[in-house]
Formats: sequence, C-alpha cells, structure tokens
Amino acid sequence: MIRVALIGEIGSGKSYLAKLFRYPVFCADKEVVKIYQKDEKFFIKLKKKLNSYFFSFPLKKDQLIKCILDKKNNLKIITDIVHPLIKKKLNDFLKKNKKNKIVVLDIPLYLENKLNKKKDIIIFVEAKKKDISIRLKNRTNYNIRLVNKLKKLQLPLEKKRKKTKFKFKNDFRPSSAKKYVKYIIKEILK
Repeated sequence: MIRVALIGEIGSGKSYLAKLFRYPVFCADKEVVKIYQKDEKFFIKLKKKLNSYFFSFPLKKDQLIKCILDKKNNLKIITDIVHPLIKKKLNDFLKKNKKNKIVVLDIPLYLENKLNKKKDIIIFVEAKKKDISIRLKNRTNYNIRLVNKLKKLQLPLEKKRKKTKFKFKNDFRPSSAKKYVKYIIKEILK
C-alpha cells in the first residue's frame, strides 16, 4: 500500500485534491467533526477539562470557537484529547484499506504529529495567498482569529515544502487538479 499524504496551508485545496485520487481518503477534519458530534466519551473528557465552555452533547461549534479564542492554552487541551482519537481512527482506516494500492491522507497536522513514514509520498499543495483568502472567507463560520490560531499549530510552510517530493501549485481549476492527480498516480505506480 502506498500512502499519499497531502500537506499545505489551510484553504489550499488539499481535501478537493484528495477526492480526485479516487482511492480511499482519510480526512482528519471530517473525523474530528464526527468525534465532536458523536463521541460522548470525548465530550465528557473535554467537559472535565474545560467545564465553563461546554454545556450539552453534542459539542456546539460556537462554544468550541469561543473556547479556542478565549484562552491560549485551550486549543492545546482540546488537541491533546482529540489527537489520540484521530490517530486510532487513522490506524483503523489503514488496516481496513491495507489491500488497496494507494490510500490518501488528508491530515492538516500530518508532519507536526509525526504521522509520516519513510516511504510516504508527500505532496505539498500551495496556492496564492489571495486565492486562499477568498476561499476561506466563503466558508461557513469563517473567523480570521481562529484560522490564525490553527496556523500557529502548523510548521512553517517552507519547512513543510522541503519535506516533500512533489509540489502542486493549485490554481483552483478542476482541469489542472485532475491532470496533476493523473500525473502523480502514474509516477507513484511506476
């Protein structure tokens, strides 16, 4: 099984690119949302640590955002609880898909959490700051302070770029993305 990991800035188009591979995709962001909505044990642990922010299950996004923006350390507390759950879900995904030629990993903190393996194919997805900004502003519940806090969790883009074999300059045109994915699949299956 070949593991293809997509890394890059928030809003650079990693998730869209991941879907184009047409191989199983592990999307950490979607898994986090599922945990927030369906994992009552997670909620209980979170409530014990940050009682004044969370009132009832399932977790409400506005309460989560307020909590993260309120105090510097709150985001670390949340990630310390959620990341082990994501790691377990990733391992389950890899076991389930071990017979596939390729799996795609869309994990924002992939390098930061040391999830990478030596043989992984890591693709750095980049885009113009202006294009990323427009895309982020169109997202529901867009909050620049929240985006900036989340960016601080990530390695500098230059460090990420240096750890990759392939780079994709995303112009957000489907034809470019499809052509690039086709090229990458051909390259890694050689």
